[in-house]
Amino acid sequence: MNFQQLRIIQETVRRNFNLTEVAAALFTSQSGVSKHVRDLEEELGVDLFIRKGKRFLGLTEPGKDVAMVVDRILLEVGNLKTVAAQFSDTDSGTLTVAATHTQARYALPPAVAEFKRQFPRVHLTLTQASPAEISTMLLEGAADIGVATESLADTDDLIAIPYYTWHHAVIVPEGHPLTAHDSLSLTELAQWPIITYHDGFTGRPRIDQAFAEANLSWDLVMAAMDADVIKTYVQLGLGIGIIASMAFDAQRDQGLVLLDSASLFPASTSYLAVRKGRLLRGYARSFLQSCVPSRKSLLERLGQG
Repeated sequence: MNFQQLRIIQETVRRNFNLTEVAAALFTSQSGVSKHVRDLEEELGVDLFIRKGKRFLGLTEPGKDVAMVVDRILLEVGNLKTVAAQFSDTDSGTLTVAATHTQARYALPPAVAEFKRQFPRVHLTLTQASPAEISTMLLEGAADIGVATESLADTDDLIAIPYYTWHHAVIVPEGHPLTAHDSLSLTELAQWPIITYHDGFTGRPRIDQAFAEANLSWDLVMAAMDADVIKTYVQLGLGIGIIASMAFDAQRDQGLVLLDSASLFPASTSYLAVRKGRLLRGYARSFLQSCVPSRKSLLERLGQG
């Protein structure tokens, strides 16, 4: 048994049993992948994969258990490397943070600036992705920390730490009839074409929930993945916008008006997340600490794996 065999098992599951992709990801040949799998199966005395000819269709029952153990082994191998790096060079390395556009644009800049001040020798990579992609990146070790509103708290193998709570707000062009209202209602909003976030982004389920609970249908004329796109088309007069309130800046977004509508939509919570069982370098814990200083005890436990 060797690490290459274990990596092949893990990558085969990740690549949905496509051996061509597995071979490319591990810089080997497809025949080499197949041979490593056969050798490991012979050593263990069980079939790990359901086959149809030369194709792999899925995991056998023992294969499912073996795949779980392989994930744990390779996670701990990564932890060994982290421990060694921690003691050999404490203030250099790489930190990869995966975040949605909203988090990267509006929530993280102060934490990123502080981190670069404290750790100038650490290469910080900030990757924008969807919530589902962020979860996958954390589970596969492609990211150290994830930041999003959706998905992270619902993924079993992630530890999700509440970051901050926020509300949606309505934006309209200057002079829009809704600016004359002292207070807004969902009924009034439903009379206008609406531009807001795409399904699965930036608290969109809370918007759907609010209209559904009020038994109102609404005219969604455009869905976007970030607030900047929404604001652009609201300025063009295609509809009113519903965005995360922190995405509005009165000086930058001239020509638009933010209407207080916090009472209309349920609050949303954004989360920081890390992979369960994964050791974090000291500078990664410092990044989390700068985001949520009130949760120091939890962050210290994360550092222990």
